[in-house]
Amino acid sequence: MSHDYRSTEDLMRIAAAGGGFSINGAPRSVQDLMRIAAAAGAKGSRVTFTGLGFMTAEDLMRIAAAGKGCVEFA
Repeated sequence: MSHDYRSTEDLMRIAAAGGGFSINGAPRSVQDLMRIAAAAGAKGSRVTFTGLGFMTAEDLMRIAAAGKGCVEFA
């Protein structure tokens, strides 16, 4: 099931409720991805972001740090 169409707020709420998911992060801002990652990290939910090969290593590290070990890049 694709969750790519869901709003950032909905994805944050899902992650905060304990739900894990995979989404294409390419259309979202680094700040939005960090917010989703932080919500996942606070609950221990697993989130996988795809489509981020164009981002800098610094941006990926910021997203990963926000997720506190709950983020995977595929």
